[in-house]
Amino acid sequence: MNPSTPKLRAIAERLIAYDAIGNNSSKTNVPAAIGGVVEKLRRPLAELTGGIGFRSLLSRALALANSEVRWLRAVHVKADGSLEWPADMTQLDEEEIAKGEVALIAQLLELLVSFIGEPLRLHLVQDVWPTAPVHNLDSDTE
Repeated sequence: MNPSTPKLRAIAERLIAYDAIGNNSSKTNVPAAIGGVVEKLRRPLAELTGGIGFRSLLSRALALANSEVRWLRAVHVKADGSLEWPADMTQLDEEEIAKGEVALIAQLLELLVSFIGEPLRLHLVQDVWPTAPVHNLDSDTE
């Protein structure tokens, strides 16, 4: 599969930035930096698809993203749907971490659009981040 669309990558970047505002972790805490958006999406996606469905979506998104960002190949989805990080991730620079973060979230959003459609994807994002400026996060608009 091709890399995620530029519009969904932009949405991923904005969600990550918005989530970081309320997240007290620093970029040096790699699992918290990358996993924040994924963790916030876990509950509503697990309600929608079940725990196994969420793990499947996240695993597929990770597989697609690791074709874009090689270091993501060392990340694994655990049985509970959380992400498992290799110990040597602290050696990555912030730019590489950000690239992986955007790739993973964008692929997850891409899969959501494929499976549930754009309107439901947008509604789900609004439910998770109700105060986020999501009025212009629709991937069909600039």
